[in-house]
Order: sequence, then C-alpha cells, then structure tokens
Amino acid sequence: MIGRRVAPTAAGECTRVVTRFRYGPADRIDIVTRDGDRHSLPLDEDGMVPARLGVPAARIAYVDVALTSGRLRDLTVVDTPGLASTDTAGSARAEAAVGIDDDSADEVAAAEAVVYVFTQAVRADDVRALEAFHTASARLATSPINAIGVLGKVDTLIGGAGDPWPVAEPLARQQAGLLMRTVGDVIPVAGLLAETAESGRLTGADRDALARLAALDAADLRVLLLSADLFRTRPAPIAADQRERLLTRLDLYGIGFACALLAAEPRLGTGELVRRLSAASGLARLTATVDQSFRWRSDAIKAGWALTRLERLASFDPRARPVIRDAVEQALRDPAYHRLRLLDAAQRAATGTVALPADWEQELIRLATSDDPRWILRLPEADPGELATAAVRAAGRWRAYAVDGAAPAQARLAHVAHRGFQLLAQEVRQCRT
Repeated sequence: MIGRRVAPTAAGECTRVVTRFRYGPADRIDIVTRDGDRHSLPLDEDGMVPARLGVPAARIAYVDVALTSGRLRDLTVVDTPGLASTDTAGSARAEAAVGIDDDSADEVAAAEAVVYVFTQAVRADDVRALEAFHTASARLATSPINAIGVLGKVDTLIGGAGDPWPVAEPLARQQAGLLMRTVGDVIPVAGLLAETAESGRLTGADRDALARLAALDAADLRVLLLSADLFRTRPAPIAADQRERLLTRLDLYGIGFACALLAAEPRLGTGELVRRLSAASGLARLTATVDQSFRWRSDAIKAGWALTRLERLASFDPRARPVIRDAVEQALRDPAYHRLRLLDAAQRAATGTVALPADWEQELIRLATSDDPRWILRLPEADPGELATAAVRAAGRWRAYAVDGAAPAQARLAHVAHRGFQLLAQEVRQCRT
C-alpha cells in the first residue's frame, strides 16, 4: 500500500511492534520508547526496517518510519502485530494498539480509518478488535464506512498453483456478511503477489526463468506446481537457487499464473508481466477502495473530530457549554458542514443504531461516502439535467418518508438525507451552468 517493501515480512508472522509509516524528506527510523526517548536507526542494506531494533520490544511504544514514498504524502499507515500471535507479548501490544487496552485508547482514537487484515475465518478477537476501534474513535469518524476488511493470503486457500479466486470471492462476501456492522467491505488480496509486483522485486532474469518453466510439457509443469517440495526437488530447467527465489517472490500460485501468461504469450515482457501479476493480486481494488472511501472525505472526518472534541471540552465547563454547543450547531448548519451530518447519519444506519429499509440505508451510505452523483443515484449514463432531476426526486422521497411512516429516529436521518440530496441537486446544476 505504501509502494515500497520496507515493513518486516516473512512466511509467518514477523511484525513485532506497532510501526507507523509516514512521509518524510529522507528515509529514517526512530525507535520511540515508552518513556519518550527516541533512538534513530538507518534502514538495512535491503531498504527495510532492520530485524534488530537495538531496544527490547517490551520497552518500545512504537517504531516511527519516515519514507520519501509519494503515497504517504497524505496518508499515515499504522501497522500492528496480529492479535492471534504465537508471541503473547506481540499480541498484547496489538490489542493495546487497537484499543482493547484502555491505556492505549488515545492511539486508536488517532486513527481515522482501519484496514483490518485476517486470513480465512473471522475469529472472535477480530470482531472485538474492530468493535474496540469503533468505541475509541471519534463519533463522527466511526462506522463501517471507514473500516475495510482484507482477506489476506488468498493464494494459499487451495493447495499448489490452482486458481484461488473462485473460493476467495465467495469467502470474502461471507466474511463481509459476518462483519457487516463493523466493516464496509471485505476485499480478497494475494499479498505476496502484490508486494513483489509493486516493489519491483521481479527481474528480467526471473521472467526468463519463468519462461523456461512455461515451455515445459503441461503435465510435467502441473506436477512441479503441486507442492513447494516437488517444485524444489523435481527435475526442472532452472537451478535450485532460482526456484527458491521464485517461491519467495510468487509462491506456487504466482509461478503458475506467470507460466500460463508466458505460455500464451511467449514474447510477454517483464514490465507487462509485472503489471498483470499486480492486477491478479487484488491490490488495485483495495487501493481504489481506500481512495474512494477514505481519502476524499478525510477533511470532513478531521472537521468532525474537531467538532467532537469541542463538544467534549464543553462538558468540563458548565459556563462555556451552551456557547460551544451553540457554535458547533451553527457550524453544522453551513452547507459545507452538512457532510458531517451525512457521515453521522450513515454511521447510525450502517451500525443498526437506527434501522432503515436496506435500500434506503444503502442510498444514504452512497450519499455520505461519495461525491459522484452518477454513482450515488445509480445513473451511470445520465447527463447533468437528468442527475439534477433524480436528486430532487430522491430528496422528495426522503422528505415524504420523514413525515409519513418513519419513527422519530428514522425521521431525523431522513431529514439529513433530504437536505443532502437538495445540496446534491444544487451542485449538479452549478456544474452544468
């Protein structure tokens, strides 16, 4: 996601401490200890966070990694240890980072969105971690529409080099259904394939080795790709060290996929091969979802946080309370701030706090989470005049629902949606003129 291979990775779990990745004018690592001291380290010779940090993990609050990656200019990624770690201390640090430990609630409260990675089955601790994020985050920023699940390592769902996607897609949909109150979507990703493609780890020599494998008899290649042991030990036209290199970069699924591409197009170049491997990893869908769901509305979320904190401050001073709350309410009446009301309304609907009919709930979420009127109104081919008319009709539907048939809590959300569609109609008309 950050465009570089810098985080500790391996076949098993190896993230040991909470690590923040942010933009900086130069690459550097600071180890921040629990007593506030900072110890600087360089990246290792491979450009990664060193395996040895020079400080016992129990003393480390987090690792602060500054990188020149352009993808981090408006995004900070916080990576935490897995909750089901075999390293008990690592799991405890992860639970603190997601807010299960009350002492670390401030850490999770600083997160505006979460990308939660799990493999295969959703466990009870996964659900607890996501619920903790929602509990500790600011009110206007917390909902399934700013939380995404990632079904990782989908290339390992079936053995050998078989195609995992017929299994991965239904499984991701099933997990999304289980987590529908805590995440907006679950996206399947083959992480190793994505890492290799995005970080430029596949070379021309690797492409040539794959081409030699692709030239094998189909039956012989199929046997080679049945297991990693067979791939390492069976006779093959490439050396043992080259086979091990391909396994660490592509695993069996990636090798089989690349061989199929090269068998069909023997003249396929390294660059195009890498592009297709990246497309096959599922990373593009994850990146697009992060951009569409998180980035474009980050200013609205930040403003919502500021207003939420003002409301909290007001609770400490009875004399200032009415002044602050009146000012917050006045700010929220401004059309520019109506996005905050929409986000809050969408949160309440998506979490089930206020029940809405399913189609109404989805329309409200689209209105709150997108600035594309064609997508919001489900009219991909409409012209501006048609969009404006549809937005006015949607506003009328929500107004009618608010005054006839809705319970009081539903009516409040309906009035917010009504105003949102009115503003959308105005925006479309202004764009047309």
